[in-house]
Amino acid sequence: MPPVEPTPFERTNPDPRFDVAIPDGGYAWWYVDALSDDGREGLTVIGFVGSVFSPYYAAARRRGPADPGDHCAINVGLYGPRATRWSMTERPREQVARSAQRLDIGPSAMAFDGRSLVISIDEWTAPFPSRLCGTIRVHPSAVLSLAVPLDAAGRHHWTPYAPCARVEVDFEHPRLRWSGAGYFDGNTGLDPIEDAFARWTWSRADLGDSTAVIYDAWRRDQSRVAFGLRFAPNGEVSDFDTPPVVSLSPSGWRIPRSTATDPGTEADVVRTLIDAPFYARSLVRSSVLGREAIAVHESLCLDRFSSRLVQAMLPFRMPRAWRAARRGIAQARP
Repeated sequence: MPPVEPTPFERTNPDPRFDVAIPDGGYAWWYVDALSDDGREGLTVIGFVGSVFSPYYAAARRRGPADPGDHCAINVGLYGPRATRWSMTERPREQVARSAQRLDIGPSAMAFDGRSLVISIDEWTAPFPSRLCGTIRVHPSAVLSLAVPLDAAGRHHWTPYAPCARVEVDFEHPRLRWSGAGYFDGNTGLDPIEDAFARWTWSRADLGDSTAVIYDAWRRDQSRVAFGLRFAPNGEVSDFDTPPVVSLSPSGWRIPRSTATDPGTEADVVRTLIDAPFYARSLVRSSVLGREAIAVHESLCLDRFSSRLVQAMLPFRMPRAWRAARRGIAQARP
């Protein structure tokens, strides 16, 4: 096992600038997750510029320099007690507008006014179409100015904008209204993510009085970065030694899953939220800093994503909107 390298922290602009410069082949994403106070509902929303998991973007990169602005999407996952709803329609540059405080991708948008993030969703699920239409409001307890490089060259960064937040959900389609603890961060990269990393796990756990985030990433150069950060609602940040890693049950697609849990404690998968050929998002019960918690957890295998076979499967869940040549309107192609 390669040694774990220390992770330096950098100070950055606390605002999640949606107009950040992204080179050809690069990416940026803005991520929100939340769980309802009663534990019955959950969501994730990710705004992508240079959609890192897009088969269309991957194909464009194989042909030469690829414009990230031509491969954008807002991914929505709604997790209820009986069903999961999923949407991720990729859109070209003509359907994208970016400014410092706002990101518009097709009919959906993210806007940050310095105090709250408002997400307006108007999408269709895939592969079986149903409407997703509603508003999500993210109210940070504090907005941080912290960036963490994930690779040795500093070309990939993670920025936890608001690890402690309250989230309000109000949807017309489907009818949903709830609130709960949430989380808001972002990632940027100057190169394709699969060029720098082979796999990683990530989790965020609401400890009641704080949020704990654990990263464990395996790089292409055979080195590894792992760290834990604890965030207080007032914006104070402290690091902690990551607990021992234990194996979890693999996903339905046989993606290996593991998580860190305090010595002498066990961890298990409570629910698999997203089960994809290269990625699993789960709710995991573990113990962190002496507290038992349900964590939002992801396992990512970029070797799997790089497979041409896997990429050929993805358009069924990730349709792309194409601009009709004559009528100037967008059409989704499965």
